[in-house]
Amino acid sequence: MWDPSPQDLKLQSNEVHVWQATLNLEPAQVDSLMRVLLPDEQVRASRFYFQKNREHFIVARGSLRVILGRYLNTEPEQLQFRYNSYGKPALIGQSGSNGVRFNLSHSRGLALYAIARGREIGVDLEYIRSDFADGQIADRFFSLREAKALGAIPTDSRIAAFFNCWTRKEAYIKARGKGLTLPLDQFEVSLVPGEPATLLRVSGNPDETSRWSLRELLPASGYVAALAVEGHDWQLKCWQWQGDPRSRNLPMNQPGT
Repeated sequence: MWDPSPQDLKLQSNEVHVWQATLNLEPAQVDSLMRVLLPDEQVRASRFYFQKNREHFIVARGSLRVILGRYLNTEPEQLQFRYNSYGKPALIGQSGSNGVRFNLSHSRGLALYAIARGREIGVDLEYIRSDFADGQIADRFFSLREAKALGAIPTDSRIAAFFNCWTRKEAYIKARGKGLTLPLDQFEVSLVPGEPATLLRVSGNPDETSRWSLRELLPASGYVAALAVEGHDWQLKCWQWQGDPRSRNLPMNQPGT
């Protein structure tokens, strides 16, 4: 599913690109990406107590800047971000109908970056933890119908179904950009393994299901991911981030790490 990054990178309005990257890099590579961060981002990085968390933040943020810089033909450190009142990031100067939109998610050393043009987008990545996928969490955060559907799934498929539901809900919330003002139990998604990812219902807004599309992503083994995209008239392209050969000292990530 994850192709090597192309030399000639173009993003059409009917395309959505998703990049997969490892956050576990050599110290020299981390230092290289640290240099593309702005001072406020470097300060944020310094506040992490654990070195691994600090390095993962640097790599996740630095790689985001390098990837977006390729689309905009801009030096990574020149990019400026803004945030809405719920914390969703966007690029300054890209708010028009053809502007570049992005979203990112990372978990347990792996990151996904979703890029689109002129349409809102959300992505969520989760490392599979069997201790997290229990009925109490489903009863608390899922809708009644989702919780019942989860309980009816055979035990050996229930963890996968749980994370299908969780990542699809998170991706949709991130695409909407309103945080948890949209409660998780007020909309429903498909969750049965093997069935297409779908937004089934949004309480009080029946037209919302026709506005958004969901897609299951297949990251490295042990992870589950989902993508939420505004509209249905788009095609997905998935890239493995391997660094930009035109830039100095950028990381070379390997698939599945």
